[in-house]
Amino acid sequence: MKLNLIELNDKSKWNGYTFFEFDHDAILENTKKRPEWIHFGAGNIFRIFPAALCQRLLNQGDMDTGIVCGDCHDFEIIDKLFRPHDNLTLGVTLKSDGSISKEIIGSVMQAEKCSPEFADDWAVLVNAFKNPSLKMVSFTITEKGYAIYGTDGNLLTAFEEDLKNPPAKAQMFLSRLVVLLFERFNAGKLPISLVSMDNCSHNGEKLRSSVLKIAEFWKIKKFVPAEFVDYLSDESKVAFPWSMIDKITPRPNEKVAELLKKDGYEDTGLIVTKKGTYCSTFVNAEEPQYLVIEDTFPNGRPPLEKAGVYFTDRETVNKVEKMKVCTCLNPLHTALALSGCLLGFKLICDEMKDDDLRKMLEILGYKEGLPVVVDPKIIEPKKFIDEVITKRLPNPFMPDTPQRIATDTSQKLSIRFGETVKAYLANPALDVKSLKILPLVLALWCRYLLAIDDNGNSFELSSDPLLGEVCMILEGIKLGSPKEDFEPKLETLLSNEKIFGFNVASSPLYEKVRENFALMVSGTGKVREAIHKAVNF
Repeated sequence: MKLNLIELNDKSKWNGYTFFEFDHDAILENTKKRPEWIHFGAGNIFRIFPAALCQRLLNQGDMDTGIVCGDCHDFEIIDKLFRPHDNLTLGVTLKSDGSISKEIIGSVMQAEKCSPEFADDWAVLVNAFKNPSLKMVSFTITEKGYAIYGTDGNLLTAFEEDLKNPPAKAQMFLSRLVVLLFERFNAGKLPISLVSMDNCSHNGEKLRSSVLKIAEFWKIKKFVPAEFVDYLSDESKVAFPWSMIDKITPRPNEKVAELLKKDGYEDTGLIVTKKGTYCSTFVNAEEPQYLVIEDTFPNGRPPLEKAGVYFTDRETVNKVEKMKVCTCLNPLHTALALSGCLLGFKLICDEMKDDDLRKMLEILGYKEGLPVVVDPKIIEPKKFIDEVITKRLPNPFMPDTPQRIATDTSQKLSIRFGETVKAYLANPALDVKSLKILPLVLALWCRYLLAIDDNGNSFELSSDPLLGEVCMILEGIKLGSPKEDFEPKLETLLSNEKIFGFNVASSPLYEKVRENFALMVSGTGKVREAIHKAVNF
């Protein structure tokens, strides 16, 4: 059993697997002639979520074109994963009851490298952007993929180069995206929606801001006309809907690969690219999934509501996104990631068997988070947390790790915790000093940055764009360091409003953060002691 279109002709040996039910050749031909959906970011969540949604619509006869997928960061994925397997993905859904579903997803019709140096690939994307049929361009490029400025407020070096050179020399993906939009503008100011499906706050706003900044720089240089900026600014022509996406999609897992091998499925090898992307022909993920999108599509859209997507207004999207990112899932994930790394856990599901850690999540979610949640109505917050704590995170068949979730934590703290603190401070009926788990988590991050676990052993920190900067601030702090050695360093770090969303050092929470950190660095076993004390106080 190998993953390619020819092998699928003999379905008799694929016992237990489901397949696409449409005429692949016909859909491919339609997609080439009149593409409707382009997606940038060929990662795991796209392959098992948006691509599977498209497949459902194709199977139902609600769409007759597939997806043109463009990779904008790691071109090895196209050469090593998509093309050798005819753009197919094996989606493996790991359900909490132990059952597994295996679906061959074939909705991606073309997979291209988003770079002019690959002329044929680039031509596919240019022609698609010039085609009036194109309705939607979606993105899963991670939150940092939208940044053109560094944390110091200055343009990132790569964008400095891009914005002083003509568009034809653009090297960064967002710059190349603006080049493609310029092609659409020149084709008749054709309407389009650019839909960020990334797991970050106000994702559509972030995308719009960066696209407009690049275009404005090029206008000043007279590389593009002012009318092009006007076109991008007109949301009746170019819309940037906000969205909320939720589905836990870990890296391909060895145990899942072994299960597939027992079926006779051969293509289970892990591909690790030079840029550090982990992928395989299969994607393993949990069953629950949510996608809520602002319904702003000036050129029409695929009928994704028929596949379970919520379409609503911006205010509701914002409420759902805040519910998830600021309260009901993401803060709980970060708390488990940091404590798990420090306590030596390798799986999130194992952490949920730990009484202290489970209590930590229950207090953080139900007692500290829910009081500041605005109910979006389409999804009930308490039921959402119930599902997270009782089904999703404890799922023993989901091979997710605290180390994966700890990636880029510096980019997440201001939204996942800072927004809650601001909500408490803004509400006279709430006492910010009543928070005990939230300051514990902030202290856990500071303790995590020492790269020493609770047994006194060193460990590797997960990747983070600010790792060098924040670790340097705490440099020299060791287990057993006296307060006079670490307090000035801790205060410096906690004063960074860009990281935390507020100045922790001058806030009513500083004393709790400091006390927790002081206990955690006082010796081995003290992280466990601090957590136990906080959840039982």
